[in-house]
Formats: sequence, C-alpha cells, structure tokens
Amino acid sequence: LNIYNLLGRTVIGRSITVPLGVMVMYAVIGAVDDIAGVRGMRRGEGLRARQKILWELALTFLVALVLHFGLGLRSLAIPGVAEKIDIGFFYVPIAMFIVIGSSNAANLTDGLDGLAGVIIASCFAAYGVIAFLQGQVYLVRFCFTMVGACFAFLWYNAHPAQMFMGDTGSLALGATLGTVALMTGQWLLLPVVALVPVAEALSVIIQVIYFQYTKRRYGQGRRVFKMTPLHHHFELLGWSETQVVQRFWLVGLMAAMAGVALALV
Repeated sequence: LNIYNLLGRTVIGRSITVPLGVMVMYAVIGAVDDIAGVRGMRRGEGLRARQKILWELALTFLVALVLHFGLGLRSLAIPGVAEKIDIGFFYVPIAMFIVIGSSNAANLTDGLDGLAGVIIASCFAAYGVIAFLQGQVYLVRFCFTMVGACFAFLWYNAHPAQMFMGDTGSLALGATLGTVALMTGQWLLLPVVALVPVAEALSVIIQVIYFQYTKRRYGQGRRVFKMTPLHHHFELLGWSETQVVQRFWLVGLMAAMAGVALALV
C-alpha cells in the first residue's frame, strides 16, 4: 500500500479511500457537535438538529455522487436473484438515505458502555465476509481493520467505561458502515445485519410519531416505549446495563450471521 494506490482509481484506492474519506468527514461533523456541546453556547446540547442534518445532507450527497459516478455503482442486488437491477440515478437518493440513516442509527445505539462498539464491530465483520465472498480483498481488509479498531476501543469502553466515542465516533462508524454496504452491492441486507441499530432508530421514530398523534387526538401524548432509544426501555424494565449490552450483542451477532447467510443465497 502506498500513496499512489491509496489516492488513485485503482482497486486498492477505491476500496479504501472512499469509506476512509466518509469516516473522516463524518468524524469532523461529530467532533464539531461534541466540542459545541462542551465549549459552545449550547453546552450539553451541541449543534442544532437542523445544522447537523444540513451538513450531513451536503456531505452525503457528495458521497453518493462519488459512489454512482466515480465507482459506477447503480444496481440493486436481491438475495436469491442472479440478475442485478439497474436503478440508474435513483441510486443517489437511496445511497444518501442509507449513509445518513446508518450514521444516525449508530449514534442512537451509543448509549450504554460497550453497546455501540460491539454491535458495529459485528456489522463490519459481516460485511467483511460478504466482501470476501465477492473477491473484494482490499475492502475485506478495511472492514476487518474497522473490527480491530472497535475491539481496541472496547477495551476502554467496556463497563465501567473509561472512554466514550461520542458523536465523533458513532456518526463516523455508522456512515462508514453504510458506505461499505453500498460498495458490496448488498445494501438491502443492511437492515438485517444492523438489526440492533435499526431497531434503536425505529423505536425513536415510533415513539415520536405515536406521542404526537395521541397528543393531537386525546390532548395528552402517550408512549409505546417507557423510554427511547430502545436500550433505555429495557433498562426501565429492570435489566442491568450489562444484561442489555450482552443480550443486544447476541441479537446483533445472530443478525449479522443471518445477513451473511442471505448473501450466500
């Protein structure tokens, strides 16, 4: 590996530079948010949601264009179907949704000691295997480098945590995972592989929609879950923090294996 290969349009460059660039860009957004939350005028809150989403949309649009026009990605792979479906320019908005969705889902998962790290590591391992099955050797190396990085972080993030990833880590890891899924072409499997982050994000969406609906209809908002994201719901049901993390990881591991199995169909 050298600078020419890393920055060039070679197989190595495409496999490493694109997801690495996404990780750096989203890490910058997360870092600005974290710093604003500590030192800015909105201490304890960070960037406004509107500011954050606008930056994410701008960067993700650039990423989607690179994937579509730079790497020539434009197809939909369905497990069990030999032929890929060409979706043309529709690939761009879909790619944007996947990258933004996965970044924010990972961010919502990062709420307990060790939870996000172990779940995201399992997801990268699954897509590393999928990339291996496709012969994308350098993307495989990138994925398992990410697994190793997550494990190194978990040494200090396991309960009781000495270190936290914050938005800098969670947004970057989630966006990178979404990009890797798009590069394998098996992005339809992302909701399976990343079942836990998807469930965390859906719990928040369902809670907000149901609360607003019942508030308009009955004059008082009602909740589906005791608290969201989902891991807090189980804490309030009496599970300890380590129980939530261990059980969510078991579910995440099974989901990752199911995703790999579906990729083999």
